[in-house]
Amino acid sequence: MKAESSSKEPQRRRERRDVHGWLVLDKPVGMTSTHAVGVIKRSFNAKRAGHAGTLDPLASGVLPIALGEATKTVSFVMEGRKIYRFTIRWGEERDTDDAEGRIVARSPERPSQEHVRALLPRFTGLIEQVPPRFSAVKIDGERAYDLAREGEMVELEARAIEIHALEWTAAPDPDHTVLAAACGKGTYIRALARDMGRELGCYGHVAQLRRTAVGPFDESSAVTLEALQEGFDATGAGIRHLLPVESGLAALPALRVSLADAGRLARGQAVLLRGRDAPMIEGWVSISTQGALVGLAEVERGELRPRRIFNLPRT
Repeated sequence: MKAESSSKEPQRRRERRDVHGWLVLDKPVGMTSTHAVGVIKRSFNAKRAGHAGTLDPLASGVLPIALGEATKTVSFVMEGRKIYRFTIRWGEERDTDDAEGRIVARSPERPSQEHVRALLPRFTGLIEQVPPRFSAVKIDGERAYDLAREGEMVELEARAIEIHALEWTAAPDPDHTVLAAACGKGTYIRALARDMGRELGCYGHVAQLRRTAVGPFDESSAVTLEALQEGFDATGAGIRHLLPVESGLAALPALRVSLADAGRLARGQAVLLRGRDAPMIEGWVSISTQGALVGLAEVERGELRPRRIFNLPRT
């Protein structure tokens, strides 16, 4: 009798698939955004994936993840408004501006909730904000958090940000205040808590942070990792959680063109918008024909110029 070989054949790596669309993940606390993208990419066995707006490991909530051709729309989602619910812990400032950092200043003072409420208008609208030392901002080509981890004292420049709304939500105890903020791109909620604490003379840092919306995506369309994994089976049933590529383009005007014009745009040719029904718009638009997404284009002086073409399967 021939003895069986004890050696195992190496497992063949599954071939990556073309998967296109958006997955809105309810990211758990403790996971980096990069790790989350990797998990989703492996779950769908997708060729390409990326996210629209980093969430710190301490934060939970809405993390839109683009798969396949949806990665071409990431920048438009990132430009959208973001909404956060967060808790400030008064009395301590930390080097990371959140609960994970080292305490660098303390105060026995605690602000009254009336003082907190009165301060909110000063941090609403267009303001200047210095990013946290532990952030992804680049200084001479290096990330600020890498320099900070090496012990370097880096000077970050203030930059303009916009906070559309800042609302008082609750005060569980004298040490904590819960706020909600709607803000634009580039805003650091950690820096907001730090600056409010300094202004109130008591110091502060973010103890809890949850993002509830990014652009067109909110908690209503978010799925947890557990629910996502339960939805997968041998037939790839988890695909039902995918939103279409065009869901990331809700902020753009949508323009329908003829099949012939769609072909010209796909070949990189500009199309002239003719007739009295031609749209009076300028700037970026999404283009579709016969219900199918074609690409992104810019309207300039009555001409439609292709910028990004989608290679999506016909349904």
